[in-house]
Amino acid sequence: MPATEVDLASQLARLEHGVREAGALALSMFGKPVHNWTKGEAQSPVCEADVAADNLLRQRLTAGNAGIAWLSEESVDDAARLEARYVWIVDPIDGTRAYIGGLSEWAVSVALVEDGRPLAACLYAPVLDQFYVAVAGRGATRNGVAIKAAPGATLANARIGGPRNFLARLQAALPPFEAMPRTHSLALRLARVAEGTFDAAFVGGSSNDWDLAAADLLVHETGGALTSFTGVAVTYNRPVPRHGALVAAGRDRHAALIDIIRDERLATP
Repeated sequence: MPATEVDLASQLARLEHGVREAGALALSMFGKPVHNWTKGEAQSPVCEADVAADNLLRQRLTAGNAGIAWLSEESVDDAARLEARYVWIVDPIDGTRAYIGGLSEWAVSVALVEDGRPLAACLYAPVLDQFYVAVAGRGATRNGVAIKAAPGATLANARIGGPRNFLARLQAALPPFEAMPRTHSLALRLARVAEGTFDAAFVGGSSNDWDLAAADLLVHETGGALTSFTGVAVTYNRPVPRHGALVAAGRDRHAALIDIIRDERLATP
């Protein structure tokens, strides 16, 4: 695929418009009987709204974009993406279980990735009326208002989201903290870090590129970090787009958590 540089302004406009359209489409089907099934070894849920939103996004984002590859949870993987400088990484509905169950915490999550790292991203939770945008080097917004990760390094009374069993184990390693209620969308869990309503969040060892890429950019553009437990940033568009345990927080608090995780050798969430 061509390695020429994309026009970021036009791609961002295309991205925002497409994500809003996909969110509106999914919302129009929300709360109604939708056919659903499971897929893969993990028996992950998928429903007809996932497929409809995926098809719409692919039409909107790939038309005339021959140099940008495609990786989506709901599309057949094409190895040609591995040769591409740019790739759209897409989760048409992050939080499908919540969507099927009539819960509000689901979102359309899309990122434009360049050479393995997110360049632009949108995350849209239609029921919550929350639309996040991030551009590398330009910060991030929610509904047009700039957001920031919570500052500071203190862990006492920190608001932390993540898998229940891991947070229970973490109680022994940290000062008393507040385990936040479950967030049914992983992307929205990380967005809560980016907007400062969570001080930190953990990700279990079974996430994929499409779960992470858009929220990753939100976190980094708001003064935070999302890394492995050894402090390594996530690289996207690899042959196997799957990742181990991760931690997200404002940079100072993230560093403090990394030190503790290393010292305690906590098990994978």
